Amino acid sequence: MVDALRPFDHVVEVGIGTRTAVAAELAAAGKRVTATDVVEREVPDCVRFVVDAVTDPDPGVYRGADAVYALNLPPELHRPARRVARQVDADFLFTTLGGDEPAVPADPEQIPYDVLYRAQD
Repeated sequence: MVDALRPFDHVVEVGIGTRTAVAAELAAAGKRVTATDVVEREVPDCVRFVVDAVTDPDPGVYRGADAVYALNLPPELHRPARRVARQVDADFLFTTLGGDEPAVPADPEQIPYDVLYRAQD
């Protein structure tokens, strides 16, 4: 996932949960990283954190992002996340839970241990 996000300068992770490694690695590579979740989460100091629900997003959190991404995103959040990415003219990249298919039109790309989806315009 990190390699797929390297071309982007400013990214927002939706639903970071307790998995902070991707956000931390991107920030360490000089990327501007914002992480969101519906509850307060501990994130590395190099990552900005904002409580936000992608189902009722604060557009200011995402404004200026080149990409919105999510790891293990459940299908019911695919459309809301894609919508917010479109609103700020950002790419939307995500992985799903297990064998879930994407709920939005997306191009699959095999990455180590997972399938990355890039939402289509």
